Amino acid sequence: MPDEVAVLRLGHRPERDQRVTTHVGLTARALGCKGMYLAANDPGVKKSIEDVAERWGGEFFVVNDVSWRRCIHDWKDAGGIVVHLTMYGLRMTDVEADIRASGKILIVVGAEKVPSDIYSLADYNLSVTTQPHSEISSLALILDHIFEGAELNREYPDAQMKIIPTACGKRFEE
Repeated sequence: MPDEVAVLRLGHRPERDQRVTTHVGLTARALGCKGMYLAANDPGVKKSIEDVAERWGGEFFVVNDVSWRRCIHDWKDAGGIVVHLTMYGLRMTDVEADIRASGKILIVVGAEKVPSDIYSLADYNLSVTTQPHSEISSLALILDHIFEGAELNREYPDAQMKIIPTACGKRFEE
């Protein structure tokens, strides 16, 4: 199991992508990542994700307005690998064990236009499926495969709110 997994969100357009980028961050948090780097300046997205982390528990950082190139180089200099999610990459099922074996993984989640340099900077260009689909679903699937399902039952001891699983209705505690 890796020690640290984080997401680098590229291609975020503040006037258009706030909801999707927020969902990238929430998915990353809920499925085991330590944090998210946002390669754009959008303090609203940062605040929204941090508010969820504060109420629902767990440690999750959001770094706003990073240089994506510097982020990737720093991550690699610290001994990590970079996994770029793209439908043009290697099949996830063919390389997931190699990725999982790394102690430090940065997952690059792009939007419409990803700089072509990403393909050469990434250690893995990874295709969850070779069909068009959501970057959020790709992130969820690779995280599930990296953590082998263990993230699905993760507890957050410092949570202000907690859902109580129930067959019918809604139950939670504050």
